[in-house]
Amino acid sequence: MNRSFWIVALIAFANSLSFTILIPILYLYGRQFGLNNFQTSLLFSTYAIAQFFATPVIGKLSDRLGRKPLLILSLAGTVIANFLAGTATTVAILFLARFLDGITGGNASVAQAVISDVTTPETRAKGFGIYGATFGLGFVLGPALSLLAQQISLGAGFLVSSAIALIALIITVFFLPETLTTKADKSHNIFDLGLSSLITGLVIPKVGILLVINFLIGTTFTIFTFAFQPYFLEVLGQDNKGLTLMFFAFGVLGVLMQLQGIKILTRKFSLVNILLLALLIRSVSFTLMPIFPNVVYFVCVSIIFSLFNSLVQPMITTLISLNATPDTQGTVIGLNTSYLNVSNAFGPIIAGLLVNQNNPVTYSYPLYVAGSLTFIVLLFAIATRKQYTPNAT
Repeated sequence: MNRSFWIVALIAFANSLSFTILIPILYLYGRQFGLNNFQTSLLFSTYAIAQFFATPVIGKLSDRLGRKPLLILSLAGTVIANFLAGTATTVAILFLARFLDGITGGNASVAQAVISDVTTPETRAKGFGIYGATFGLGFVLGPALSLLAQQISLGAGFLVSSAIALIALIITVFFLPETLTTKADKSHNIFDLGLSSLITGLVIPKVGILLVINFLIGTTFTIFTFAFQPYFLEVLGQDNKGLTLMFFAFGVLGVLMQLQGIKILTRKFSLVNILLLALLIRSVSFTLMPIFPNVVYFVCVSIIFSLFNSLVQPMITTLISLNATPDTQGTVIGLNTSYLNVSNAFGPIIAGLLVNQNNPVTYSYPLYVAGSLTFIVLLFAIATRKQYTPNAT
């Protein structure tokens, strides 16, 4: 791995810190503004829908103009948006801030495109594994910083997030070289900024089917990520400190698996088989979590879940990258992020509609639904695996 890889890994770490600080507090922050569960789910969805439309544009522009300028734009948007959210006095400003963060939030996909630029096909799985580990490390330190910020206020978490995104922006401006050596042809369809590729991308050989699978994976996963929080707080009787510590534990286990587990597993199994195994464990875990409303039981199931769950996105991203051509890496990774983001819009809404605040039993419904739907996605991934298996895998 060269110098550019480790610089972008550092940027990705700062970016992940900025993002993961918000995960334990966004649900609680929405409730602080007087929003109910469904209305709070719209905070998640506003960000995701904005990213759905923006990410392919950013990915396309990064293939045309270079990675660095688009990464700067994306990070600057996060700095401004989270500052607005942290100082918001009305619900309207809070929703505006989430929209702004989403519409400029292509930093993760551009960083992944940089990794594609600076790695070989043979080292790409390792590269994305390290990238995933930096995000996982953010899950370790992000909740810890979030917990400290919460001692001041929930809004302080957004301000800390903004400051860390600013650090990533400074590193990008002064230390990251441009990594794109072959820019996409700008002479044709100059006004096509990637939105049409949301449709045409679905028919790209080997890539299109992975976009569909990741959209389905993302939808089922975000049903869980939203439902997990009210279940943990209301059914298991825990507080925001315990919730933040759960995210901390998820991060520690994810880092261990991505730093060591991927290295071990890729020696013995194909990328496709690792993905299928991770989906199976995810499906079973979702289904088991709400069977017994006991916090010790829930934590035990969550440990197994978090270890294997951390394999899903590195495997999907690597498979997409290996099946794409060198001059379309930014575009297809942007498409992948975009479809994953729109799935993030559906999942919280589904969970929010299933939960009735006056009936604690309903808090377990989204977890059962997430488990069942994930198993269906697994069957679909198994049935279509020949369509997306790279020749080298």
